[in-house]
Amino acid sequence: MARIHGVVLPDQKQVVYALTLLYGIGFTVSKKILAQAKISEAIPVGKLSEDELKRIISIIDKEYSVEGDLRSELNTNIKTLKDIGSYRGIRHIRNLPTRGQRTRSNARTKRGKRKTVGALKKEAWSKMEQTAQKTAAAAKPASK
Repeated sequence: MARIHGVVLPDQKQVVYALTLLYGIGFTVSKKILAQAKISEAIPVGKLSEDELKRIISIIDKEYSVEGDLRSELNTNIKTLKDIGSYRGIRHIRNLPTRGQRTRSNARTKRGKRKTVGALKKEAWSKMEQTAQKTAAAAKPASK
């Protein structure tokens, strides 16, 4: 059981794929790390020696920011954008897409569930008022 930066890598997976479980390391970066460490990509994690693991960890520590360090760095960058009031910061504050995507018809995952806004018909408005009055009347005797 190999453990790198607090992430447990599964023993049966190949090293090149297992390293992608670390936040901040993708497939190409994983290949570069293994090439620098002179380790075959096809070896399962369980068959790595202690020396090979130490080489991988030292390369990651020297050249890449991963996991908690990377997350905190990204959060501070976003906080800085919000504090200076830049366009991207305002988009982050309002929970809207920050990279120029349209929001009139799309961006549902960022904006959340649809909320209908607009005029109501008289029947629907009167129904809403009646239910509000009933709930208000029911709440008054309970409070005494």
